[in-house]
Amino acid sequence: MAYIVLEPDESIESALRRFKRKVISEEIIKDLKKHAHYISPSQKRKLKSALARKRNRKRNKMKNQNGQS
Repeated sequence: MAYIVLEPDESIESALRRFKRKVISEEIIKDLKKHAHYISPSQKRKLKSALARKRNRKRNKMKNQNGQS
């Protein structure tokens, strides 16, 4: 659970910005989306495989761009 302590002379806007950064850094939204609905084990494997392929394509693309320079 993300929480912040409001400083005596701190504005609400800056406190809200700090809170949003903390929520992002603790990956609360990501975790919430992950648990929003059930994903079967086979779908998890397919998703993991697809993300790995995407990551490898991106990595190979960067290698090719750097190698051709």
